[in-house]
Amino acid sequence: MLDPIVITGLTRGSWRDLTFEPFKPGITIHWLLTGEPAIALLKYIPGATAPLHLHQDVETILMLDGAQSDDRGTYSAGDYIINPKDSQHRVWSDHGCVALLQWTKPVRFLDG
Repeated sequence: MLDPIVITGLTRGSWRDLTFEPFKPGITIHWLLTGEPAIALLKYIPGATAPLHLHQDVETILMLDGAQSDDRGTYSAGDYIINPKDSQHRVWSDHGCVALLQWTKPVRFLDG
């Protein structure tokens, strides 16, 4: 039997103790699970933007800290977002944020 990955206190800020690596300009990533599905934490510095991308399958986002925006609205800590297959958007954070994401298939960046 495989042991589960357990990160205690994630919604209370334990993500602050994790190591993040560069992902996109102004955005760092901490991988929890790679492959399909993939699970990661993304940390945006204030003003960071993720370029336009296509969801090749479902993506879920749990906002842990701060707020991020896309073409449909702004999402704050505690919000849970489900982006359906074939949806696309760009994402930005005016003041910085941290989000937990799960992709069932990788996103395809359309620009940037």
